[in-house]
Amino acid sequence: MKLLVVDDDVKLVKNLSHILKDNGYIVDHAADGEAGLEMALSGVYDLVIMNHFLPARDGLSVMREFRNQGFDTPVLLISANDSPIERAQGLDSGADDYLREPFASEELLARLRALSRRKSKDLIGNTVSVVGLILDPLKGEVVKGNQVIHLSVKEALLLEILMRNAGQVITKERIFEKVWGYGADIEFANIDLYIHYLRKKLGNSCIKTARGVGYYLDEAQ
Repeated sequence: MKLLVVDDDVKLVKNLSHILKDNGYIVDHAADGEAGLEMALSGVYDLVIMNHFLPARDGLSVMREFRNQGFDTPVLLISANDSPIERAQGLDSGADDYLREPFASEELLARLRALSRRKSKDLIGNTVSVVGLILDPLKGEVVKGNQVIHLSVKEALLLEILMRNAGQVITKERIFEKVWGYGADIEFANIDLYIHYLRKKLGNSCIKTARGVGYYLDEAQ
């Protein structure tokens, strides 16, 4: 699961990253509101942790813009202040939950798990059907005819982004961000390898190469 932390407190970010990575999250960081908004709008994150007060652009402004752009990614707002007015402002601006600093790591992780469950319930039944394929992203299964094909987590993520954007070329950069996350310590060649895995499992050539750019799902298949 990919998570974005938007906060300018270096010590807090370091501690948060350590806790989150130890619990299986892929973590990226933005140090101000402008950078945080740009990264959040990439659409590659499953959860966002954002400070109420940020340089360049405050957290409430970032969340309003994020929601106005149509994104429903769960956002946990954190703040050193805990007045009822501030909590109300944060929730009204688009936050899904509010956590006061300082907080225990156990409470943070519990709130993230709750947000993840809420998001998963919203996605139940949200299968994707394109070019004779029916993908269930949560189960990691794709149905082709009468055949059920099991996919790894990264294969499912890769196929999902191609199916949801069928007919459009998806750049390798976008695939990398969606499937592995910013700053992942892997080579771009892994993308080609996972495309090979998918083509082998699907048994057809519906995944096309846009040479030098990326890949796309051919709707004409």
